[in-house]
Amino acid sequence: MKKILTLAMLVVLGVTTSQAQETSKKVKAATTKVNGAGMTFVNETIDYGKIAHNADGKREFVFTNNGNKPLIITNTQGSCGCTVPTSPREPIAPGAKGVIGVKYATDRVGQFTKTVTVTSNAAGQPTKVLTIKGEVLADAAAKS
Repeated sequence: MKKILTLAMLVVLGVTTSQAQETSKKVKAATTKVNGAGMTFVNETIDYGKIAHNADGKREFVFTNNGNKPLIITNTQGSCGCTVPTSPREPIAPGAKGVIGVKYATDRVGQFTKTVTVTSNAAGQPTKVLTIKGEVLADAAAKS
């Protein structure tokens, strides 16, 4: 019985250690430093899900400058007039976080998938395309 308990504890301990190593690898990959300015996003796609007609369409893309030089965002452009992005005007210091805001016009009923193109001085990837998607539901009164 003692051998079985010891074996079970070793298996559990081995699985826990393996999971901790995998988590450590993922965190390390996300925080890899680049030479120059860098930009890593928490999420590159925002799913609004199903939202009410005329609901608040504001969302945020959070990013970190994972480089060793200041990150300068020179332009943000929505794929249409219904998607309006905002970006930081000041340089983002190495290791600092920044936010790119986006507002979708929720007065348009139906499914949507739109993009925001970010232009910056990020080394290796000066242009980044972010995505928003979801569905604006029709008013209940309009369905009757």
